[in-house]
Amino acid sequence: MTAAIIVGLLTAGGTYLILQRGLVRVVLGFILLGHATTTLLVAAGGVGRRGIAILGQQGVAEQPADPLPQAFALTAIVISFGITAFLLALAARGRTVLGGDDVEQPAEPDEADRG
Repeated sequence: MTAAIIVGLLTAGGTYLILQRGLVRVVLGFILLGHATTTLLVAAGGVGRRGIAILGQQGVAEQPADPLPQAFALTAIVISFGITAFLLALAARGRTVLGGDDVEQPAEPDEADRG
């Protein structure tokens, strides 16, 4: 129940930030959506209801956790990191070229482009 609430709040916050005009806010929205995805995948693995994923250790429950959702969560973390790095590089370049991070502001043409 707690994981579902966390996923819902992260998804709502991420969606709200993605719909903003500033590119840095869009990046933060994608970060929140990445965290929501990771939380959803970990919660789907049943880690709270089962034991650890590795067999042969002391204190292992009768039914071990499924390691596949944990592998999917690690993959989602790597993909989120890659998207974040790309969008931050895009935001830095946009700030250099456009002078700001407003995605709806049209670029002013240079004097070389006019003539």
